[in-house]
Amino acid sequence: MAKIPLISFFHLVFFIFFLYGKDITKPEEILKNIFPSAIIEIKDIILSEKEVKEVEKLSRVKLNTRFVTFYIVKENDRVVAYGYVDIHRVRTKPEAVLYVISPEGRIELIEILAFYEPLEYLPPKDWLKLFQGKDISTPLRVKKDIPNLTGATLTARAIAKNTKKVLALWEVLFGGSK
Repeated sequence: MAKIPLISFFHLVFFIFFLYGKDITKPEEILKNIFPSAIIEIKDIILSEKEVKEVEKLSRVKLNTRFVTFYIVKENDRVVAYGYVDIHRVRTKPEAVLYVISPEGRIELIEILAFYEPLEYLPPKDWLKLFQGKDISTPLRVKKDIPNLTGATLTARAIAKNTKKVLALWEVLFGGSK
């Protein structure tokens, strides 16, 4: 059985982006702008092998790490949203994407935090809004369920595929009977 590294290459890259990158907005800042009166808790989680298998089964995407960090947004001691930053490769370079998920497990917002492919491959905000309201049971196939981005098919596929993965992570960790 293959072991999944505790800290992935992409998490290391994201950390370096935060140290040296000038074009990254911190997830906490975006969440604070959306929920100004909220308290944001950062929760680091190490997934069990069973949880990894569940996420991969639900999303049909292979996880590259067992270590995940969720931002739990609370107002008056009540969870109002969850945030998750996913770092993945588009073509040859990484992008960092903030996913904001409702307490019911639906996408509220997708925000690109860092994008290192050529800017013509950057998805427009209107296209990202197509994911709002989608949950783990919603098919997210590019060209079938979600329109393709002309000239940026790899970006569209990366966002759609990783949206499924993030929703599966949420479902396994916070959804269902938890």
